[in-house]
Amino acid sequence: MFLHGGPAARPGAGPGLLATGSLEDDFCSAAGLHRRPWLERLRRALARGSFVLHFQPIVSLADGRVSHYEALLRLADEADGSLVAPGQFLPAAERYGLIREIDRMVLTRVAALLAGESPGENGARAASIAMNVSALSVSDGATLAHLRRLLALDGIDPSRLVIEITETAAISDMARAKVFCAGVQALGCAIALDDFGAGFGSFQYLKHLPFDYLKIDGDFIHALPRSHTDQLVVKALVGVVRGLGRQTIAEFVGDAHTLSMLRDYGVDYAQGFVVGRPQPGLPWTAWRPDALSPAAGTVVASRRPRPGR
Repeated sequence: MFLHGGPAARPGAGPGLLATGSLEDDFCSAAGLHRRPWLERLRRALARGSFVLHFQPIVSLADGRVSHYEALLRLADEADGSLVAPGQFLPAAERYGLIREIDRMVLTRVAALLAGESPGENGARAASIAMNVSALSVSDGATLAHLRRLLALDGIDPSRLVIEITETAAISDMARAKVFCAGVQALGCAIALDDFGAGFGSFQYLKHLPFDYLKIDGDFIHALPRSHTDQLVVKALVGVVRGLGRQTIAEFVGDAHTLSMLRDYGVDYAQGFVVGRPQPGLPWTAWRPDALSPAAGTVVASRRPRPGR
């Protein structure tokens, strides 16, 4: 989902997730005083519906088709409507417990989008959406219950929803993370392990957490053509994940050379500016088999208008 704002931001690993001490202590600290204005601002944003979703495509390296879109969260500024990146407000949302409300709000919006979209033309599969959930939501049984209700009420095909969790979410409570992932899969949705490799215990999660996709952290991708170490790590991850019968997604892919290398290594999907930047609104698109141009490294789409537009 929204815990990273495209190929530059990584607010999902903000200090709020593992912070200790009381809210009272935080309000008196220098960092707390800095975050205090965000508390009321985020409450107003939730009440007024000021959060905005952007969508970035995740593209198959085998045929150039879009597998799904990741929903990325932005906040419309109260003063001028400019968009605020998640790295500026999510740490405060996590610290003060508003992140669960934000997660459920995004989940409800994504479900509404999936419920409102008609099947693809000419037998094409309708778009799927991925969204990230926070550590607090992973450890909160109410999140699974909310997802179950949404799927039942809206009649959504659950296979069109991918729930992403980060290493930080797993670290906070491995046992509950395992229950959460298994529960999501039992509902028919997919699980993606996001930012894989960012922490020290990464391979432990492969052993204990059920998952469908592994998203290789951008630290191993952005310098891939120049880093022998990154090349070895990516190749090793592809081998392990393929051996487990799962699929890999490379994040932060920024150029055609890297895209070509990832394809040669057997990475299944790519996400990054070279295949598509985050855009407001969901581009319900019928993608051609030749959509990914090896020369340009870009996605070419044959758009179909949404009903009523």
